[in-house]
Amino acid sequence: MKALLLSAGLGTRLKPFTDHHPKALAPVNGRSLLEWNIRNLQRFGIYDVVINVHHFAQQIIDVLEAEKGFGSRIEISDETDAVLETGGGLMKAAPFLEQEPVFLVMNVDILTNTDIGKLIAHHREHPCWATLAVQQRSSSRYFLFDEQLELKGWENVQTGEVRLPAGVREPSWSSYAFSGIHAMSPALLQHIRQKDKFSLVDVYLDLCSSGQIRGWDHTGDLLIDVGKPESLEKASSLFAHLTL
Repeated sequence: MKALLLSAGLGTRLKPFTDHHPKALAPVNGRSLLEWNIRNLQRFGIYDVVINVHHFAQQIIDVLEAEKGFGSRIEISDETDAVLETGGGLMKAAPFLEQEPVFLVMNVDILTNTDIGKLIAHHREHPCWATLAVQQRSSSRYFLFDEQLELKGWENVQTGEVRLPAGVREPSWSSYAFSGIHAMSPALLQHIRQKDKFSLVDVYLDLCSSGQIRGWDHTGDLLIDVGKPESLEKASSLFAHLTL
């Protein structure tokens, strides 16, 4: 099984570190976010990892070569010409992934103790194009799901923006914060209509009326988006005793 670690972003929220380095190399307890996630994937038997690169791409490549992939087999999806966001990044990396029955996609700036094996098992037991790891936690943006955790829409509670491709919002729908982790089937790749630079959120909302985009609730698991300097400090504290 393969995983795609989305590592190409500019990491503007992590300035000044990202003025000179890629966010994937931001340190947490002496290890980069990149190393944390590669070693975490190994806990679930995932040793084949695709990494997309753009911002200070050569720094990531140099670290991976020096560390021999931290024990994993690494393939690079090169976005140095233009950063493609999450959706465009997935499509650029598709040749590495499309032969896999199931593959994982994960943001490199997410740290979590969640059991990724359970997400993958759930996706296999309930086949669909994509299963999104979600939690009931405080956030500014939420995916909206029905009782079967089929995706129905999206909302930004700060701006009031609501996107409901399926039509009218139902009272029974629930709001979940996305965790930046997806289990996917290669069939999804065949249904993506967007081109070049685009977000996977747009893809999911475009396809949600199919019933093929679903959620997996892992509320209660430790998860932190390491997107700001202060979140690096918080992550260092939260993951101080986690052994990989």
